[in-house]
Amino acid sequence: MTIQSYVLGIAAAAATLVIVIELLRRRHLRERHAIWWLTAGVLALVAGVFPATLVWAADVVGIEVPINLVFFVSIAVLFLVCLQHSAELTKLESKTQALAERIALLELEIASAQRPSDSQSRD
Repeated sequence: MTIQSYVLGIAAAAATLVIVIELLRRRHLRERHAIWWLTAGVLALVAGVFPATLVWAADVVGIEVPINLVFFVSIAVLFLVCLQHSAELTKLESKTQALAERIALLELEIASAQRPSDSQSRD
């Protein structure tokens, strides 16, 4: 591993953590969404600072090439993020539909309440 790739890995992991923390601080990202990104950033930082841990983890899991473990964990984290967002999207779609139905009923009530007053004003 060259010194440039070592420094780049550490810088990328640190930048990821700083960006996620800043988004949390500014309330642009909620905690439940940030947990996966913080986990990925910490794992990347540990692997960047201590590359031997990646080799050890790959040996424990039984993976020949340590970078394949990085790809597998990255894909797993992205899968979990997509799954979380899909669940939240489904919940929001249900709420949106319920709200649209409530608004339609309220508009119908308003329209029916205004009809008798319109006919009285014409008399």
